[in-house]
Amino acid sequence: MQSSPSIVSGSSQLEAKTWMWQGFPIRYQVQGNSGPAVVMVHGFGASSGHWRKNLPVLGENCRCYAIDLIGFGASAKPTPGLEMNYTFETWGRQVADFCREVVGSPTFLVGNSIGCIVALQAAVDFPDIALGVALLNCSLRLLHDRKRSSLPWHRRMGAPVVQWLFGIKAIGQLFFSQLAKPQVVRNILLQAYRHPEAVTDELVDLLMAPAMDVGAVDVFLAFTRYSSGPLAEDLLPLLACPALIMWGTEDPWEPIGLARSLAEFPQVETFIPLEGLGHCPQDEAPEIVNPLLQDWIRQHGVS
Repeated sequence: MQSSPSIVSGSSQLEAKTWMWQGFPIRYQVQGNSGPAVVMVHGFGASSGHWRKNLPVLGENCRCYAIDLIGFGASAKPTPGLEMNYTFETWGRQVADFCREVVGSPTFLVGNSIGCIVALQAAVDFPDIALGVALLNCSLRLLHDRKRSSLPWHRRMGAPVVQWLFGIKAIGQLFFSQLAKPQVVRNILLQAYRHPEAVTDELVDLLMAPAMDVGAVDVFLAFTRYSSGPLAEDLLPLLACPALIMWGTEDPWEPIGLARSLAEFPQVETFIPLEGLGHCPQDEAPEIVNPLLQDWIRQHGVS
């Protein structure tokens, strides 16, 4: 493993390191050197930096890690289909191998958006690595093949057409080039976040920088065409550890009304609505999310 220059955010200094996985460099950040282990998994298009407001706080009493999934952040972006298959099974194995090789002990997994599915996949496929799973606004994967039948007709018919168009490389690259602009990213974030003051230049830069990497457009297009794989409701019944779910009530992408049924699975200890928050509550309101995570980890009495 190699240490990289520390990443500074406000008054916090987070140590960034590189881990080699299947021959590819994977970037992660770490804070804290004692207590239970916590591994944080970002959502689509994000990176370990999306946990910059959580790592320092949880790191006071835990060994905290935030990982860049392969294809995202500062991690390698191998060619889809040739060098790497970008699936939840792939990312789940990456997280499990990280827990074994870097963390070195069973871990609390914390995810946001698609990072929740990754955390669930890792915990289901490799139950020895997971002490518990915390899900923040879990991706409902509404464009999944099995869920399209419940969508309005225009979304049900439109999604396959868009995915087909993205399969034409020139069209996909053009779309990505229009999307990967600071003002466009800011506008998307202003939809996802209900507190506009949380959408800072730092956040926009954090999301923009990896989009300039070679291979980023191919990973983006590969995932937008990925409409199979597991759903949260497939994985939760197979979970061998407890789960906590937190959900921003104003999430425009993953509606809490559709999410409440996840609380019915016996593996889910608690479902906590986060009033007035959007899709990324850990970044929008860390002063609310951090204590909830700390309490949940403390309640399980792992030291």
